[in-house]
Amino acid sequence: MASNEKFVPAWYEEPVPAGTWRSIFKWGDPAGFKHPNSGLTKLIMDRFGLSKETLSKPGKLGLDLVPDDVPSALPVEHHEFLVKTCGEEHLRTDTYTRIKRSYGQGMIDALRLRRKIVENLPDVVVAPRSQEEIEAIVAYANENLIPIYVFGGGSTVTRGYEATKGGICIDMSVHMNKLVELNEIDHTVTVEAGMWGTQLEDLLQNAVTKLGAKRNYTVGHFPQSFEYSSVGGWVVTRGAGQNSTYYGKLEDMVIDQEYVTPRGIFKTCPHPRAATGPDFDQVMIGGEGSFGILSKATLKIWHHQPENRKKFSYMFHNWEDAQAASREIMQGEFGFPSVYRISDPEETDIMMHLYHISDSIANTLLTKMGFKPMQKCLLLGFTDGEKDFCRNMDRKIRRICRKYKAFELSIAGVTKTWEKGRFTDPYLREDLQDYGILIDTLECGVTWSQMPRVHEGVRAYIKSRPNTICMTHISHSYPQGANLYFIFIAKIDTIREYLDLQYGILEAIAKSGAAISHHHGVGKATAPWLEDQIGSEQMEVIRLLKKHFDPNNIMNPGGTLGLDMTPAQKEKRWGKDFEV
Repeated sequence: MASNEKFVPAWYEEPVPAGTWRSIFKWGDPAGFKHPNSGLTKLIMDRFGLSKETLSKPGKLGLDLVPDDVPSALPVEHHEFLVKTCGEEHLRTDTYTRIKRSYGQGMIDALRLRRKIVENLPDVVVAPRSQEEIEAIVAYANENLIPIYVFGGGSTVTRGYEATKGGICIDMSVHMNKLVELNEIDHTVTVEAGMWGTQLEDLLQNAVTKLGAKRNYTVGHFPQSFEYSSVGGWVVTRGAGQNSTYYGKLEDMVIDQEYVTPRGIFKTCPHPRAATGPDFDQVMIGGEGSFGILSKATLKIWHHQPENRKKFSYMFHNWEDAQAASREIMQGEFGFPSVYRISDPEETDIMMHLYHISDSIANTLLTKMGFKPMQKCLLLGFTDGEKDFCRNMDRKIRRICRKYKAFELSIAGVTKTWEKGRFTDPYLREDLQDYGILIDTLECGVTWSQMPRVHEGVRAYIKSRPNTICMTHISHSYPQGANLYFIFIAKIDTIREYLDLQYGILEAIAKSGAAISHHHGVGKATAPWLEDQIGSEQMEVIRLLKKHFDPNNIMNPGGTLGLDMTPAQKEKRWGKDFEV
């Protein structure tokens, strides 16, 4: 193909009109976008045989208005109770709001919305103003057997709060998003569950001026969905941020929690550690709304000192060296870096295009030094913490990387480029999907000894589908192992075709022995694989917890955490037999 560097496809970049289908499946800011750069555009055109003519005529953009044509089935007496409890102005029954509070940001959500497939909506969306109102709603719903679903930030990719049984959606983002307490003595912050990540970090990173604190802080939890996810969502899905190698996953951050359940209030103890039987924080974290509604949580905080950060990037000759060096770094007992990401050969090849390294002096040097295409692996990251700690960490990482003959790329600004765009990459998917190119992800947890087998096996399955890109990276590391994050890009025409690929990847992950989810949670989409993963005895404990907290099964019913699944879910064929 002739050079396409100057060709710009007809990407959609107008602010998305309110009330349209696109405004629901679009990521983030209605006026935001991030188009594939020239390098990625050329790669996509070459790989999928897309012509300039094709990329000049996008498919259906979803710019027509969502009709208000799905009536609420909530009986009048229930509606009147909610009005009396929360006020008429805090209830919504229009179709658009109900779709937006049931569909998440997974590819299955976007595919259905592009085809105007509407299913599994709550009958009403309620925005309670206090915990007392939540308690009243839960008690009433339990008495009248009304299903309850909870919305926080809306970024689920596992059909986590999809209202398969109708009922009530409780929207925590409107009012239940306040700071409860910043405790500088204990180094903790307590917030209501509906607070978004941006709200939390804005308060903490500016605590001196906004809260009258002695210094500024951070929780250190920065998932890719950071700008559009809530603290409650982080906790109930057992999430991980991109800086988790240093700050930890959510289960490492929570000090105590409070839930509203059908049996009443359930509050854990506010101690950093205790020997008082099973840890109920860990019992509740990851519950995904199946036991109750998380109303508030207390999290650890850290000093915010980005001025100490040391950024680094290296290129390894191969995937085996990159793994070995990473294991040595994580097991070196000199502390952990904050962000630490290793791309496998295929992802590295694409990153070379994304970061414009492929046509740079750095790549010329790499080639002369024997770094081969589809073999070399990119490492990027940075440190956080006290100044001398960061300096020592940077020195130790450099020493180990040089031991494995890795080439230092720091002068190329790779980490800085990644950091600048780390929260905006999801915008790319709308552009690609406009032309039938789907980009989606599945992730898993592995030990270091499992990693080669899992990486090879899952990639082999994905690549068995003709003309499919499979990018893989490690983005959360531990002394004992890491996660593997698989990104697949394919030209897909039907929902059935997409689901076949997604289910096949999940099956490959499960058969490899890896954890089926490292941080996205289980939701309803991954639920059919849960019991085989954790074992029947462990699954029985989850069922007993469900029966204890929610005997009438009103909390997030419909397959969440492998509970009350339909026959189709059990057969790993979730939902309708989509052919569109």
